Amino acid sequence: MGTQRPHESVKLICGLLGGDADLLRRARQLLVKRFGPVDLESDTWPFDQTDYYEGEMGPELKRRFLSFEGRIRPDTLAEIKCNTNKLEAQIAEDCLVQGIPRPVNLDPGYLDLGKLVLATTKDRSHRIYIGQRIFAEVTLHFTEGQWQTWPWTYPDYHRPEYHAFFMQVRERLKEQRRQTADPPHRPNGDSP
Repeated sequence: MGTQRPHESVKLICGLLGGDADLLRRARQLLVKRFGPVDLESDTWPFDQTDYYEGEMGPELKRRFLSFEGRIRPDTLAEIKCNTNKLEAQIAEDCLVQGIPRPVNLDPGYLDLGKLVLATTKDRSHRIYIGQRIFAEVTLHFTEGQWQTWPWTYPDYHRPEYHAFFMQVRERLKEQRRQTADPPHRPNGDSP
């Protein structure tokens, strides 16, 4: 029989996607208010590998990533995705961008030393249900000293600049784990 052990904490990351720089800044502010300070932030890159979101988000989309200072338990990802969905809806309602029902897309996930996991509302054969109508997928895996893709990895997540940013987040997680241990877990799974 295997022994159940608490999982180490992981780094919360969030991808921000949108065509309006001011709305992306607003989304960042709301994310910081909800999840705490950012410790790493990527450059902003053109989102030009697909036009999948153009109908609901408009043209000339840009992508950036945030990594948050505080670590999370992996089993909180569904709740986090529900919160980012609410933030998206709040931004859409507050901003009322003509002809664009979804001005900002927020893609939360977590990074562990061996994988990058993203949350989604869409089920597919390679995704696992994690509760609250949310699914998770391992989008990248860390092998032989670098981030590797899967056949299902989103096209933009193949980009070397993404991998370079996620390498920085991975190094930050290693540093944080060396500096401070995770808080003890109680038998019911809650942290003190």
